[in-house]
Amino acid sequence: MPTIKIIDSIKIDVYSREHPPPHFHVLFAEFEELIIIETLETYIGYIPASQRKKVIKWAKTQKGLLKENFKRLNPRL
Repeated sequence: MPTIKIIDSIKIDVYSREHPPPHFHVLFAEFEELIIIETLETYIGYIPASQRKKVIKWAKTQKGLLKENFKRLNPRL
C-alpha cells in the first residue's frame, strides 16, 4: 500500500488487490475515507471537512497520478 502523498498529516494511499471503482484511501487520525478518483466523490467513510478540502484540492490536479498508481497496483481492473 504505497503512500502517494502526505498533506498536513493526511495520508493518501492506493492499495493493491482492490475493487472497482478506482479509488484512493485518505487517512487522518482515526478517520478513513475512500474517494473515487474520477468524480472525487466519497465511496465510503468520512474525514473532517477541512482535511477533505485539502485532499480534494490536491486530487483535482493529480487524477492522472492517482489513476496510474491504481492501474499499476491493480492491473486486472
